[in-house]
Amino acid sequence: MAVYTDVSPAELEAFLSGYDIGTLTSFHGIAEGVENSNFLVQTTRGSYILTLYEKRVNRDDLPFFIGLMEHLAARGLSCPQPVAQRSGAVLSEIAGRPAAMVTFLPGVSVRRPTAEHCAELGRGLAQLHLAGADFALARANNLSVAGWRPLLEAADGQADGVAPGLAGAIEAELATLEASWPQDLPSGVIHADLFPDNAFFLDEKLSGIIDFYFACTDFLAYDVAVCLNAWCFEQDGSYNVTKGRALLSGYEAVRPLSDAEKAALPRLARGAALRFLLTRLVDWLNVPEGALVRPKDPLEYLRKLRFHQAVDSAQDYGLAA
Repeated sequence: MAVYTDVSPAELEAFLSGYDIGTLTSFHGIAEGVENSNFLVQTTRGSYILTLYEKRVNRDDLPFFIGLMEHLAARGLSCPQPVAQRSGAVLSEIAGRPAAMVTFLPGVSVRRPTAEHCAELGRGLAQLHLAGADFALARANNLSVAGWRPLLEAADGQADGVAPGLAGAIEAELATLEASWPQDLPSGVIHADLFPDNAFFLDEKLSGIIDFYFACTDFLAYDVAVCLNAWCFEQDGSYNVTKGRALLSGYEAVRPLSDAEKAALPRLARGAALRFLLTRLVDWLNVPEGALVRPKDPLEYLRKLRFHQAVDSAQDYGLAA
């Protein structure tokens, strides 16, 4: 989450007049994340999240995201629910941006996940995958292997200004993954961005999953690889195999990984690390002036990529033999 587009109180009050959710009492921008503009909105009826869709979000994809949240909630997954206007529409516009209002989930995100949090997250991720199995819509992952070279090109030759040799390191890894990306793994709806700030906990239990605006149809095990990157590294850059074992055990307690998925996990983890290295690099180089957003360090994911390049098998991540 972030704020790229400002919204005035008058604009928001006019926007809220189309909803039956009470009158505005307060609102403020949310600085976390990197993609859309988000506001916590308080009304006389409760709390809501207003999202203005920007940057990489294609307006044509919005029905997929909105429909997916409704579908997952109907199958018992705790996630935000789109709030319909009096007209019945869930998509609208404010400040020149497509926008939607969703319900506010209770809970807090954890900045330093424990192994117990990772186990909870693993179970929740597997439940998401099972709940999405019969979702009727599909959306290609435009930030998978075919989308990585365009991201490098979008860095416009500036990668070595972030770190000497970075462009060559990315190019070499990209060539390797383009030539050896896994094929024919179990696929379905994935979250694709399930970082700790997109998961809420209450009393150490997972209470909800938010921010489905990268959700797409791709390898289910790729989602696991994204989470290993996001949840199981320490602040000093070291991989915590205890957290990895907890996450993978939690996931497999709900949905066991196939032998092919286990074999592919190191390559998928490298791809996930490269994906976030590239998107962070582009964002680092292109923060709009005045935006309420904290760009994230792309080099964090270069360090993670180096770890994955040395991995021999999924057992190195903590997967039971």
